[in-house]
Amino acid sequence: MPLYMDVHELDGPVTAADVAQAHAADLQTQEQYDVSYRRYWVDEDGGRIFCLVEAPSAELAARVHREAHGLEATHIHLVQEGS
Repeated sequence: MPLYMDVHELDGPVTAADVAQAHAADLQTQEQYDVSYRRYWVDEDGGRIFCLVEAPSAELAARVHREAHGLEATHIHLVQEGS
C-alpha cells in the first residue's frame, strides 16, 4: 500500500488537543476507504500538522480528512519509510 506524508499549513497556531480530535475523526472515517492514518506530528506555534497515512491514493487520503473534519492538507507527498 502506498505511504503518504501530508502537510497542513494553517494560518495560525494549532493545539495538540485539537489535532488529536481531528485524528480521532480520521480513525472513525478511514476504514470505508481502505485508508490507515498511522501517526501525526504537530508544530503548535507554527500551525503545521504532519500526517503519515497508508492509502490506495493521495485522493482517498484527502477524502478521509475532508469527510472526517474538513481540514484538508496543503501538500501530500508519496514517501518511503526508512529506519
